[in-house]
Amino acid sequence: MARDDKVATNGGGSLGHNPFAGLSGVGLPNVPVRPATLVAMRPAVPIKLEKNRGRVDVRRETGGRGGKTVTVVDGFIGIGLPEKEQLCKKMRGACGCGGTVKDGRIEIQGDQRETIARILSEAGFRAVMAGG
Repeated sequence: MARDDKVATNGGGSLGHNPFAGLSGVGLPNVPVRPATLVAMRPAVPIKLEKNRGRVDVRRETGGRGGKTVTVVDGFIGIGLPEKEQLCKKMRGACGCGGTVKDGRIEIQGDQRETIARILSEAGFRAVMAGG
């Protein structure tokens, strides 16, 4: 039993045949189609970070930690917990040590102030060294 409304999917006689050409576009949204060459030639748009996202304090603490030194970064304004956790992960990787986000501040094990200040300046923050 042959049906007339079926679309042939056997590829046709030549390789250039499109089995989907017989399908109608009823009910599909009208979206302008851009040629693939224009998409490939389009230059990548660089992401611009804000030049000054605010001042953050970078200090060294040992009190209440059994004599262990910890570098603390606080004073963030306008960023949430996910971005702080992302910054903390980047700092831990660069310093090769542990760290966490506690009470809205980033704590990194050891005296890593210079490395952390570099990472913060790359992220657009103005790192200020505080304490001894």
